[in-house]
Amino acid sequence: MSGLELQRHLENRGNTLSIVFLSGHGDIPMVVRAMRAGALQFLEKPCNDQVLLDAVAEGLRQSLDAAAEWQQTIDIQTRLEQLTPRELAVMQLVSEGKPNKVIAHELDISIKTVEVHRAHVMEKMDAGSVAELTRLLLESKGKP
Repeated sequence: MSGLELQRHLENRGNTLSIVFLSGHGDIPMVVRAMRAGALQFLEKPCNDQVLLDAVAEGLRQSLDAAAEWQQTIDIQTRLEQLTPRELAVMQLVSEGKPNKVIAHELDISIKTVEVHRAHVMEKMDAGSVAELTRLLLESKGKP
């Protein structure tokens, strides 16, 4: 299996690790294909040891950052799944900047009920402010 085939195989399996190519016979089309497919670096042999070490270190940093971002997304999704349908509706309207009175009118519930749902949302989402709640909601869009 060539390096490009391995890269394609790993991508098909959901690999998120950074890939550094090291080749003794790479050509420009091969480099272009590897980089377009997401390779971090394409180094030619012989290669300076420090250049290789730097590329691997950068790949590890990127992979760790991606894993942390993925975990944060999973955490947000887990919190969202704990919300009731009514809490989700209140959260959406709160994130749109609507005041409790308007939310109560739109959902045909009392202002006190909106306040209770809003407090539950803030607690379950572990948000200290509406801005933070909105950020969490935006980060959850288009993810798992």
